Amino acid sequence: MNGTEELSRRLADHLTSKGLRAVTAWTGRQRAGDGETVAAVSLRARESGPPGFQNYLGERFDQESGTWEELYGKQEELTFGLDLYGDTAEKVQAALDTLADILDQGGPEGLRPAEFSAGETVYRAEERRYVCPVQARFRVWSYAVAREDGTFLDFDVRGANQK
Repeated sequence: MNGTEELSRRLADHLTSKGLRAVTAWTGRQRAGDGETVAAVSLRARESGPPGFQNYLGERFDQESGTWEELYGKQEELTFGLDLYGDTAEKVQAALDTLADILDQGGPEGLRPAEFSAGETVYRAEERRYVCPVQARFRVWSYAVAREDGTFLDFDVRGANQK
């Protein structure tokens, strides 16, 4: 799967650039504990219609190979986990407000949340910190590149700029 890991990283970088520390989940990097609240970004779901790239998007010229390539695509929805971790419930709630403001303004690469939800903030004794589960859903386009002979080369995921 090409593109979704990059989108998770871009989303984490975007949140950090807007004032909310964020890391991609499963990186081994510490989520909290240094007094700073952090969002752990992970891809939770990828939903699309029928398999295959059924929508013809046009063609482009590949300068390197000197050939035309056709683009095919389909719209998908990606659900990202943006779980918030912090030393106090108050810090987690403040981070949730910040996160909501950031997502209301948009996201990286034209991504705009189609849906946003947050659960109850709870204390996790085993981690010695508070956690608030958060999810945001984004509409994206996956597209594939095909050569003139019909061979698919690769596919990628791009944001859809829909409000």
